[in-house]
Amino acid sequence: MLVNVCIAKLHRATVTDADLAYVGSITIDEVLLRAAGLVSGQMVTVNNASNAASWRTYILKGKKGKCEIVLNGPPARLFQKGDIVIILGEAWVTPAEAAKMSPTVVFVDGKNKIIKVKKGWRPS
Repeated sequence: MLVNVCIAKLHRATVTDADLAYVGSITIDEVLLRAAGLVSGQMVTVNNASNAASWRTYILKGKKGKCEIVLNGPPARLFQKGDIVIILGEAWVTPAEAAKMSPTVVFVDGKNKIIKVKKGWRPS
């Protein structure tokens, strides 16, 4: 058996664009992906702190250093430029692996620049 767990979190990122005409997915700056340990094609859940919407989609790697977070396709109706989001990276692991892990949390400022990275972060 495998369980679906959160392996990484981009905390309070700012949506830089929303493109309804695009096929789908979320575009995330390569720098943010690397810091979180996320990869292109990986499934994520995007939670909108501005309106409580939640969307599950896959990652597209954005250009390094552009600090972009772009919701593409249908979620562009629920996520707008300037919205604050929490992006949760998912993985399927065994229960034994899940018991030993904690997500990496990448904290960003209002322009999606990394403030701090906490690996194996657990709330106190």
